Amino acid sequence: MASSISLLLALSLLFISSDLYVAAVRSNVPLVKDLSWNFHHSSCPNLETIVRKHLKKVFKEDVGQAAGLLRLHFHDCFVQGCDGSVLLDGSASGPSEQQAPPNLSLRSKAFEIIDDLRKLVDDKCGRVVSCADLTAIAARDAVHLSGGPDYEVPLGRRDGLNFATTEATLANLPAPSSNADAILASLATKNLDATDVVALSGGHTIGISHCSSFSDRLYPTEDPTMDEDFAKDLKYNCPPNSNNTTDQDVRTPNLFDNNYFVDLIFRQGLFTSDQDLFTNKKTREIVKSFALDQKLFFEKFVNAMTKMGQLSVLVGNQGEIRANCSLRNSDNHSYLKSNAADSDEPKSEL
Repeated sequence: MASSISLLLALSLLFISSDLYVAAVRSNVPLVKDLSWNFHHSSCPNLETIVRKHLKKVFKEDVGQAAGLLRLHFHDCFVQGCDGSVLLDGSASGPSEQQAPPNLSLRSKAFEIIDDLRKLVDDKCGRVVSCADLTAIAARDAVHLSGGPDYEVPLGRRDGLNFATTEATLANLPAPSSNADAILASLATKNLDATDVVALSGGHTIGISHCSSFSDRLYPTEDPTMDEDFAKDLKYNCPPNSNNTTDQDVRTPNLFDNNYFVDLIFRQGLFTSDQDLFTNKKTREIVKSFALDQKLFFEKFVNAMTKMGQLSVLVGNQGEIRANCSLRNSDNHSYLKSNAADSDEPKSEL
């Protein structure tokens, strides 16, 4: 029943947001050189309208895709920066980031949605917006159209020419079994502090997880930090060796709100990496503050997303703007053929 109510509320937000306009929040986080809030205002003035209009249609059909797009952006930025490298297919040089264990559960539909946005934007503006920028905008709209804050996204990223190795991907994406200390240490290397870490973890307020990602907390013995009734419910849905999935937020699984933190206080966090944020003294008070104050959570989440969205970005003449988000332009035979015949793109955008 709770999931049904949450779904109805989430879908209603899609219609409400069509009629009401509230100015997007702009974070006070400093911008990386060559990124700007209005980077595409001249080259593609309707960029964000095009993206949001399409995503409203997508989420109306399946609101669960919002979590997939948000997670895609996270997994892109944490590995070798927000360069769209997670979108690349593998090549003779090795397997793509998508084939690394942490990324095997990324939704295939999320990649399709980015490809669709690539085509829609190109049709209206030409090839002037990178796949990395499209992924960042889509993540923001996934948050907002699920009930979360609307915020401005600094733009001007370029697409990377290479994907990370499996080893690098594993090293930069903390596992669900990681404790808070491990996550804090990992993300500190990316200049994200404890407040950022807890706020970004709040992205788990939407989406689903495979049972295998937390089965070690159920079998062979229950994790004592997990609420017993919660564990019982999970065991019912997730018997040993199950391929089932479950909601990450038991209260409002399809709404982007602060109930994820309420879950943690009631010992109903799904992953060790979730629940230990409340157990650990370094992050417990932050969890409590977000559980009590959704506005505060939204503010800190926007700041953390703005920070994360600028990790090791390529700008200026670095990288490229891919014609196909899954292929480097040098590997895209269709692009090379059409570009050789007649390219309308300004040289500064190549």
